[in-house]
Amino acid sequence: MGRILFIRGGAVGDFILTMPSLRLVRESLPGNEIEVLGYPSIASLAVAARLADRVRPLEDPRLATFFAPGAALDEEWCAYFAGFDVVVSCLYDPDGYFAGNLRVAGVKTLITCPYRPEETLPHVPAAFQFAKPLESLGLYLEDASLDLDYGVDPGPESAETGPLVALHPGSGSPKKNWSFEAWVRVLTALHREGRVARFLITSGEAEEGVIGTFLTQLETRGVPHAHLAGRSLAELGSFYRRIEGFLGHDSGLSHLAASTGAKGLLLFGPTEPGIWAPVSSRVRLVRSADRTLGGIDEGLVMGEARKLFTAS
Repeated sequence: MGRILFIRGGAVGDFILTMPSLRLVRESLPGNEIEVLGYPSIASLAVAARLADRVRPLEDPRLATFFAPGAALDEEWCAYFAGFDVVVSCLYDPDGYFAGNLRVAGVKTLITCPYRPEETLPHVPAAFQFAKPLESLGLYLEDASLDLDYGVDPGPESAETGPLVALHPGSGSPKKNWSFEAWVRVLTALHREGRVARFLITSGEAEEGVIGTFLTQLETRGVPHAHLAGRSLAELGSFYRRIEGFLGHDSGLSHLAASTGAKGLLLFGPTEPGIWAPVSSRVRLVRSADRTLGGIDEGLVMGEARKLFTAS
């Protein structure tokens, strides 16, 4: 049995866009152990989805020397890296120091993947770009869509009667967010038309100081909803797998929802959906002509949402 190591930092969306590569290796080389060196709160998704066997934290300060030329490398980490038959690194390494030190540590087969995708024309989805270097192993990614089960009991919120639709009204950047007021009007209309019985509002650290305002607006409009916060990504993924669909922006949680095979509607502004959107036939995209969220027409969003969620 061989051992394969994936090294992947980055945010939630970056990691999920690498999961088609993990699935490709898992399915193509089923007899191999796969380990991920990354941020456990994010990389544990791969273990929950049975795409990897274990995760080791990337935050060890002893790894800092691997990013410096000619540095004295930690012996324990050298032995760790040398213990893998293949190492796939997706870390930011513009000068190649990390890759060079991995070879000094004894890594025989090293595959370096881009930390960020190229955004030149013609646009190629990030998931395919991240998987491209695996072709050196004879592995070719033909389908980047995901339909993963994270295997966690989502709890009573997912058992609500009637269509339950999730909305994550934030993202990693305010420039990628539609206004709370616009979302409230859309959610109100979907509920009054009988298309959505109840909404599940998710929030993270980025929305911690403002999510209360959004929830108050929903309450004022009489829109039935539950608020979900402080859950692990695997728990959230299990929620997304059981709901009617999701609404959101270009965010890590939108990628998480799409990775479960859920249908959804995503709004894009400054980022290029041809690169950054989830690869899924079940996800609809809306983007403004001026590449700002403020330029997205509410009527267009409602029209797409009506196609996604039929009235009961």
